[in-house]
Amino acid sequence: MDKQYITVSPTDDVDVKTENEPQPKKYRYVRKEGNCNVVFRRVPEEWLLFVTDIFTTLVEIRWRVMFLIFALSYILSWLFFGILYWVIALAHGDHRNTSDPCMYEVRSFTAAFLFSLETQTTIGYGYRGMSENCMIAIIVVTVQDVISCFIDTFVIGIVVAKMASARKRAQTVGFSNCAIINLRDNYLCLSWRVGDFRRHHLVEGTARAQIVRSTVHATGKMDVTFEDLVIQQRDITLVTPTTIFHRIELGSPLYNMSLKDLRKADFELVVSFTYTDDSSGMLHQTRTSYTPAEILWGQLFQEMIRVSRRNYGVDYSLFNHTAKVLVPEVSAEEYEHKKQWRPSPRHSPRLSPRSSPRPSLRSQQRNHHEKLLKPPTVTVELVNDSPPEPTVSTSQEDDQHQDRLTLPNDLTNIEI
Repeated sequence: MDKQYITVSPTDDVDVKTENEPQPKKYRYVRKEGNCNVVFRRVPEEWLLFVTDIFTTLVEIRWRVMFLIFALSYILSWLFFGILYWVIALAHGDHRNTSDPCMYEVRSFTAAFLFSLETQTTIGYGYRGMSENCMIAIIVVTVQDVISCFIDTFVIGIVVAKMASARKRAQTVGFSNCAIINLRDNYLCLSWRVGDFRRHHLVEGTARAQIVRSTVHATGKMDVTFEDLVIQQRDITLVTPTTIFHRIELGSPLYNMSLKDLRKADFELVVSFTYTDDSSGMLHQTRTSYTPAEILWGQLFQEMIRVSRRNYGVDYSLFNHTAKVLVPEVSAEEYEHKKQWRPSPRHSPRLSPRSSPRPSLRSQQRNHHEKLLKPPTVTVELVNDSPPEPTVSTSQEDDQHQDRLTLPNDLTNIEI
């Protein structure tokens, strides 16, 4: 076997790299606008599923496709019943100008189509009409009126539901363009900002975040894993823009990740905000995602709320603005170890004799007063004189007071 080939196990993860070809681009799992970047192919009975749930299908399609379908529904219904009226007119002989016609002034296919249009839209120009001589024509007109009511109701319901779609409301609730990592309460925290751009605020909302990782094996199998992030403030009343943060502590997927590891990481942070609209009472959800390149280390969101005498002012021009702050570039695990080994400020450190500070002037004065108040030193001498007469001698040169007594010689000098 050639040396450039190696044996690969089917269960091993292999990164394929080529020298001449560029690396494939990494696509998002969830786009910035919140749509999932997923395409379904070869769905079993796909058309049957779409036709069964036709209302949801028409709500999800684009506006131009919906207008085309609704226009065709009216035109095809007019054309279908126009053909029926023309067949009835031919069978009854109305094109021969009879004195007892089934339908008045319907002598051609164009006249039959116009009669169908005027009947379904209730225009009524006054020239064409139905007579009581043809029962089959009366039944067809009745069926057309019922079907026209169904079509109008369906079209109005679809248009209202599409205009009041949750996706349109979700466009007025946005996330910041980037996420940040900084210190909060002496902990490394991952933060992002969410805000409502409408004046009619939300009733309640719940924030959620997940780390999405996709792994491609050598066999072509792809695994997508999801890890939930613990958010300290999940339930939010979104009146003013709010910063949502996740504390990077033990158990967090980012606990062992430093700044260098973050730049090399391959994951996607998917965040969502589920809320209830105050105006319509409908449940909505806004989503977005952040790649490692969009997570800024050592940044802080600028304050955008100003308090005046009458109200609180929110400047949305600062919604995505950040400022640099001092943040250690180590992981949260290493930062916690450094905090544990940091000396406490209550206990002063021990100083070596070489690095002992110089005594101050106040301490020198204190030592001088202690010397002055020191008790005098008394020296006693023993001599042979029988009448022991104590003699006291005072020395003034050493600034010390000494008293001398004469005692026998066999005793040694005793210093008291």
